[in-house]
Formats: sequence, structure tokens, C-alpha cells
Amino acid sequence: EVQLVESGGGVVQAGGSLRLSCAASGFTFDDYAIGWFRQAPGKEREGVSCISSSDGRTYYADSVKGRFTISSDNAANTVYLQMNSLKPEDTAVYYCAAVQDSDYLMSPDEYEYWGQGTQVTVSS
Repeated sequence: EVQLVESGGGVVQAGGSLRLSCAASGFTFDDYAIGWFRQAPGKEREGVSCISSSDGRTYYADSVKGRFTISSDNAANTVYLQMNSLKPEDTAVYYCAAVQDSDYLMSPDEYEYWGQGTQVTVSS
């Protein structure tokens, strides 16, 4: 059974940091790309960052470049999202997702498996 479990969300003041974790099981981790997405109330789910399994490339939304860093610990089947300099507009439910192959890794429509999400709230 494929499982993606997010953790690390919480409430933080603007300018603070959080590190999200996505623990994966039930599939060959090295064969999948992992993406982080977020959805704020009343808004569509959007791509935040992803890491390609084939070449280790990382991708970021313009809104988080320079503030967020995605990394992968393949031995632990876990992907992290380090979020620094958080802003109130980063407030959302954050999801991790997995896809075996895609040319559009920042599109949520491409992903096969999803976690349950973790809430991130940034207060001003």
C-alpha cells in the first residue's frame, strides 16, 4: 500500500521557519519524483517545489525561490521542505505527492499518490 505521510506543519510568526517531512512507503522511492503542493482556502492547489527522481533536479515556484529548499534522503525514503522567511501568504495546507514520471512536475494533475496534508499557518 502506497503511503505518503506529511509532518512538521504548525503555527509560526512571519519571518520564521518550518521544516516539513514527507515519509514515503509502499513503492520504490528512487523511481518516483516527489512534489510539495499547497492549497489555501478558496484557492486552487499549486505547486511549491519538487525533486526529480531521474536526475535529482529541483524545481521551485517563483513565490518561494530563495526561501524554500527541497531535499531528499533516499535511505530514509523521506523528502523535506525547509521553509525560511515565511510570510502570511504561505499559509495553506501543504501536501506531498509522488509520480513515477512526468514532464510537468509542478502540476498537481500529474501526480498519482497524495498524502493527507499538514497545516502551515504564518501569523503577521
